[in-house]
Amino acid sequence: VMSVVCKNNKKVTFRCTEKDLVGDVPEARYGHSLDVVYSRGRSMGVLFGGRSYIPSNQRTTERWNSVDDCLPHVFLVDFEFGCVTSYILPELQDGLSFHVSIARNDTIYILGGHSLANNIRPANLYRIRIDLPLGSPAVNCTVLPG
Repeated sequence: VMSVVCKNNKKVTFRCTEKDLVGDVPEARYGHSLDVVYSRGRSMGVLFGGRSYIPSNQRTTERWNSVDDCLPHVFLVDFEFGCVTSYILPELQDGLSFHVSIARNDTIYILGGHSLANNIRPANLYRIRIDLPLGSPAVNCTVLPG
């Protein structure tokens, strides 16, 4: 967790704190997005997409540095407690890498990206709404085609 520390002499420094995660911890990846949503006075990180190297026990000489799409799961990360929960949304059929995303309050918009598995670049805009009541979060996705 990176945070800004402001000193009395107006010097700004960064502080990096390592936090152990529990639950549905996502695999290491790149080409993903991580946004923060706010709902009902709470906030959570939302991780989506990306690519990862194939596990070392599946590598062969020909595929030593090969990568695969990460599964199209949406991960909610509670930065305060380090809890991670994954969600499978039927509207997200492919893992997308190198997409663009933006968060506004309780909603994330995802556009573009690439899927290795299907070699596609979808023209859809995905709207993911996250409601954070005191119980379990509600995660809903709407596809805005074209």
